[in-house]
Amino acid sequence: MIKVVSIIMRVVLGIIFVFHGVDKFQMGLSNVDAWFSSIGIPGFLAYVVAPVELVGGILLIVGLFTRYVSGLLVVILLGAIITAKLSVGLLGNGQMAGYELDLGFILVLLHLVVAETPLSIDRLFMNKRNA
Repeated sequence: MIKVVSIIMRVVLGIIFVFHGVDKFQMGLSNVDAWFSSIGIPGFLAYVVAPVELVGGILLIVGLFTRYVSGLLVVILLGAIITAKLSVGLLGNGQMAGYELDLGFILVLLHLVVAETPLSIDRLFMNKRNA
């Protein structure tokens, strides 16, 4: 049962990150750059975060490099909390969301860093290496 839950967490979180990445590309990375700058985040990070969210989400869905992608996404979420969301509090301030959802995502990602990755490309590579 734990394996099924791990698969569901990995795939659903991957889908969420794909949507976040696509959203940033649809807004236009220059607009995301400007928005990042307006809230005190170096604007160039838009050109790093959007592709990492999009490609990282896809990699989570298929289960490739799961531990590395999960760790990288934890770093991005921690950066978002520290730079943009910490000042508005856990639940937000009515104009901007707080960081409660980010904490939940971080916990799932940390689980994926340490857990087995059943039904994944990672698992196929692991089985071939052990054979």
